Amino acid sequence: MLRTRVIPVLLVNRRKCVKTRRFRNPTYLGDLKNIVRILNEKEVDELVLLDIAASREQRGPDFDFLKEVVVECFMPVCYGGGITNQHDVRKLFHLGIEKVSINSFAFKSPSFIGDLARVFGSQSIVVSVDVKKTLFGNYRCYLSGGRVNSGSKPEDFVKKMEENGAGEILLNSIECDGMMQGYDLELIKTVSSLVEIPVVACGGAGSLEDFGKAVFKGGASAGAGGSFFVFQGVHRAVLVSYPQPSEIEELFGYEYSNLMGEPGLNR
Repeated sequence: MLRTRVIPVLLVNRRKCVKTRRFRNPTYLGDLKNIVRILNEKEVDELVLLDIAASREQRGPDFDFLKEVVVECFMPVCYGGGITNQHDVRKLFHLGIEKVSINSFAFKSPSFIGDLARVFGSQSIVVSVDVKKTLFGNYRCYLSGGRVNSGSKPEDFVKKMEENGAGEILLNSIECDGMMQGYDLELIKTVSSLVEIPVVACGGAGSLEDFGKAVFKGGASAGAGGSFFVFQGVHRAVLVSYPQPSEIEELFGYEYSNLMGEPGLNR
């Protein structure tokens, strides 16, 4: 059985590392390279870097900046933001990035995912899916940093992406993003039950136990988060942290029934 991953997600906005709430109001965290160095020392499983301005500004990846950042990374890195062609993907892999995450362009050109999978292998192609509920309570996929309703149901879209060759789904809950009140387990369970490829749950983690619930109750293959790794306390002071390996092993060593308990976990 593969080890369950616990993955920090760092957001980049014009070379600044930030954290959002519900995809809005980015808070500056500090120099991205310094944050990466700290995460190196913490021996994180994997790192996701997302440029949240690239697609909105209709530009490609900032290769010069990414080169400076990736050289500091001693863990596998997934990058997303502004990717629209194979040439850019090839350049990113040459920098040392192991996976690419496609969001907006996967909706505009689903065949692009298939093309990438055939050239580079499905294992390196991630499709990022940003989801929130409409006024009528229906889940829909959103584009352009959560600003545009694509009209697509996440259930339909993730199945289409799997059929096109995506190797992984990064499932983001817009409404839970940055709130630290737990994942949207209903959304995770719905999506995870429909595909065979790994689903990485993102948005809402406020405790280590939340990662366990995303896996054992939601069916996710891994848990990702932002605020959990960079904020401390009710005043959200910036403090980069990561659980000890023993804590992660203990969490995912629990019996299934322990994490199904309500309202909390039984230790």
